[in-house]
Amino acid sequence: VWSTANGDVLSITDVHGEQVSRLGSHFDPILAALAPLWWLWPSPELLLVVQAVAVAAGALPVFWLARAHLDAGWPAAALAVAYLLFPPVQWLTVSDFHAVALATPLLLLAWWFLDRRRLLPFALCAGAAIATKEHVGLTVAAMGVWSALRWRAPRAGLAIAAVAGGAALLAALVVVPHFAPAGSSAFESRYDAPSLGRRDLSYLAALLLPLGLLPLAAPLALLAALPELGLNVLSSTVTQTSVKTHYAATATPALLAATVYGAARVGRQTGYLAAGAALAGALVLGPVGRIDVDEEARDETARRALALVPPGAPVSATNALGAHLSARERVFSFPVLREADWVAVDTRRLTYLDSLEPARARPALAALRRDPSWRVVFARDGILILRRS
Repeated sequence: VWSTANGDVLSITDVHGEQVSRLGSHFDPILAALAPLWWLWPSPELLLVVQAVAVAAGALPVFWLARAHLDAGWPAAALAVAYLLFPPVQWLTVSDFHAVALATPLLLLAWWFLDRRRLLPFALCAGAAIATKEHVGLTVAAMGVWSALRWRAPRAGLAIAAVAGGAALLAALVVVPHFAPAGSSAFESRYDAPSLGRRDLSYLAALLLPLGLLPLAAPLALLAALPELGLNVLSSTVTQTSVKTHYAATATPALLAATVYGAARVGRQTGYLAAGAALAGALVLGPVGRIDVDEEARDETARRALALVPPGAPVSATNALGAHLSARERVFSFPVLREADWVAVDTRRLTYLDSLEPARARPALAALRRDPSWRVVFARDGILILRRS
């Protein structure tokens, strides 16, 4: 976003220190649309606020959809509350910033317009959602199949499926490989040995139980959740089957739509059941009560430490600190140094090349501290700032 705001559209420094296009990692050109906001508020905190407001706004189409099908205001409001309390939605707003989080409200709006058979605004919302990640087109394609079956209008529904599915294939198989330094997506290796296990069943339970199992009463709408759920359960990456990440962003709209349709089928009063189940889910699985108030003092320490790094200077940093140093042309993932003259490390949240591997990062940090060409200029509460001598 910073690069785009400064005229270098979607440019990033990758984990190996090369200057590349963001499109080589993920197809999320919607990030470029945030550049004008950066001009008004030049801070990475802007992204967190935009994400939180956008995700919260998804409660509106849930309410509209529920009110239309339940023909009652209060049960519809209860389902909107269920959306806000849904653990994957809550975690979506606190687990860093991800462009695909914007797909959640956009797809919910798309559901509302498709349910009303208003194809033009549906296409606009769906198109914007597709611009948040390469696989979102598969979700929109499944929504097209749902529409074809729901309204018995195969021509429009299958046209949606064909266009959206084609967009997903183009993004994943052409655009990302074209811009990727290695010529292929770095995420392909996650599917070298796909398998299903107990962890996947727990994941599915964590998605369905906080909605009172109501989505199961409307299985047709769940078609649109299958693309992302399939990608998650077949992946070897553990975080993809956790509600504490952003990996349910495009499945959530289908789950909520199915909850609405399920409540309409079972009885409007079950909207309150969904709200109660979501509240229980938020307490057990959500971030409520898991925020450490002592972190506020440590955050202030981090701000003072990061203020030592000159604006624009190339820097190598661990993830938690790197986000606050990203408003510059070159920012490296620790322990890559290249031409960096500064290093910022959070020893309590050690990352290694953008991955959570503290065991690999510790030897690199120890070697850096022994290196006479680097000196520590700040060390407090586990936050280290080093400068090249």
